[in-house]
Amino acid sequence: MSRIERWSPLAGVAAVALWIVGLAISDAPDTSTNKTDAEILSVYQHHSNQIIAASWLFMLGCVCFFWFAGMVRSRLVEAENGTNTFSTLAFGGAVAAAVFGIGTMGGQMAVAINKNDVSPATAGALTHLSDAFFIGVEMTLIVLFVAVAVASFRTRVFPKWWAVLLLIVAVVLVIGPIGWAAVIFATPIWTLGTAWMLLRPGGPRPQVAPAAA
Repeated sequence: MSRIERWSPLAGVAAVALWIVGLAISDAPDTSTNKTDAEILSVYQHHSNQIIAASWLFMLGCVCFFWFAGMVRSRLVEAENGTNTFSTLAFGGAVAAAVFGIGTMGGQMAVAINKNDVSPATAGALTHLSDAFFIGVEMTLIVLFVAVAVASFRTRVFPKWWAVLLLIVAVVLVIGPIGWAAVIFATPIWTLGTAWMLLRPGGPRPQVAPAAA
């Protein structure tokens, strides 16, 4: 394993750090409030630079998550020993989640950049569009967590208890009204925990599955 591959799981740590910082400094309009479109546009006009910076950091976090997902896929491929079914599903889910995650910030960043050229209706629509992308994140994470859990049960690439927790998180994601909590809390915890497992000396070492005939 090259030095780059050895330390690449730190991309997961970087992803979580960038997500937290981006959300912490963001002053974008809260879609859960009853602000009018004109009030939403006013927020962008007064805090555009802060919103752009925060959105950019969050999206960079999604790019780091993409890189991290590649490292997880490599470990799953090694464990599956040729079939690659669940490693492919997990990576596909992670990539889709990262793309949707970038989309959650794309609309508000576009409004902040063009704050003096967009109408209040456009500002409101693009701001609320983030909710649609968030649902996309929620749905695609189900694929990621279930695939990693199944691969872990089959090959022990990650501990069995970790796989059980992933299945519980996947169930929470399926339940729409509370699925947001799994996105906001469980995803960063999974990312940090998995990064630690990949980085720690000697682990995880999978029981390689029999090669497909």
